[in-house]
Amino acid sequence: MYEELPVKRILPILSILVFLLAACVPSAPAKPNLILATTTSTQDSGLLDVLIPLFETESGYTVQTVAVGSGQAMKMGEEGNADVLLVHAPAAEVAFMENGFGKDRALVMHNDFILVGPASDPAGIKGAAVVDALKLVSDNTAAFISRGDDSGTHKAELALWKKTELDPNGQNWYLESGQGMGATLTIASEKGAYTLTDRATYLALKGNLQLEILVEGDAALLNVYHVITVNPEKWDKVNYEGALAFLNFMIAPSTQEVIGQFGVEKYGQPLFYPDADKTDADLGLP
Repeated sequence: MYEELPVKRILPILSILVFLLAACVPSAPAKPNLILATTTSTQDSGLLDVLIPLFETESGYTVQTVAVGSGQAMKMGEEGNADVLLVHAPAAEVAFMENGFGKDRALVMHNDFILVGPASDPAGIKGAAVVDALKLVSDNTAAFISRGDDSGTHKAELALWKKTELDPNGQNWYLESGQGMGATLTIASEKGAYTLTDRATYLALKGNLQLEILVEGDAALLNVYHVITVNPEKWDKVNYEGALAFLNFMIAPSTQEVIGQFGVEKYGQPLFYPDADKTDADLGLP
């Protein structure tokens, strides 16, 4: 037998349950739409397909993701056409902040760049230091595909060529795709060419490519990502509250754990390494 509760006792209990359920649902933000300008590697690797739904569920914001090169993402920020950036061009990011276009900047994660090319390796770069490898590519006039799009990867590539004291621009073996990382890898694969890529995008697309990792592990190949809020003092229309919510989400321990596990099950290794508990100096950045 059970005791039937009177209505007068049930109603307060229901009220408490409704209150608790309501507390679990995020209140709708005043400005619910958020524009994220980000590098193509975070999109092509699949990481944002995991993180954005989590953020939207937790925060109540709706994110419009614009995946372009880091240079173009920062240009969007400079023009007030994005609220928050997720980019990987540290030197350019510092200039962005110094010029007052960014308000907050936080270290999120890193992975690394790698040089990939055909298994036949016509320039014989396998296992070489990255600067020596690029010199071999030039000496052998081996086909090389550059992003050529002012992305973080393109900026990193140009910095590496500068260290070789060689200028590949204008050479018939040096081609610019003007496209994102995924498209550039596809072109390199089709042409049997070398290219510089972030490891995450390469691993995500590896099954469709005739390219192998030939140069890796060089300190010069570190690839670091930061999240930046666009300065509302420059552009009062930007959604700063939403941008700050996204920044805090990206560096939260629970999100950092998701980042650290992303790719492990499928590829046997993380595609990104969480860094919110570190400083730029810890990673060797100025």
